[in-house]
Amino acid sequence: MKLVSFDQVKLEDVNIEGALGTGIRWLISQKDNAPNFALRMFEVKPGGNTPFHKHAWEHEVFVLEGEGALVLQGETKPFKRYDSIYVDPEMMHQFRNEGDTTMKFLCIVPHQTPAEAPKKKAKNPFASGTANNC
Repeated sequence: MKLVSFDQVKLEDVNIEGALGTGIRWLISQKDNAPNFALRMFEVKPGGNTPFHKHAWEHEVFVLEGEGALVLQGETKPFKRYDSIYVDPEMMHQFRNEGDTTMKFLCIVPHQTPAEAPKKKAKNPFASGTANNC
């Protein structure tokens, strides 16, 4: 079990090519013995962005503060505080801060790629079929 305030977790620069004015806080990770997912908080300064990239796993995002645009394979979609965003695996994407204040969002990703993750029955009684670890 872990209970921590975000401001107690170090804000690290995202030093990936294409990232601009972006920091990350690893709120919950494998270091905390979380077996399946990492919970990260991104902070993007005005005019900043995450890199334009893709990967084998999905992720779920919840916008805490600010406003911006999600770039998806050439299409741009605006978002604002309290919006929820799902990004498919293998989809080129980027988060841009288009506001005047720091944009903050939570992002949940799996520790394993889909090929490594065993298929499981969904634990959510309202879900149908199987759920993957990612």
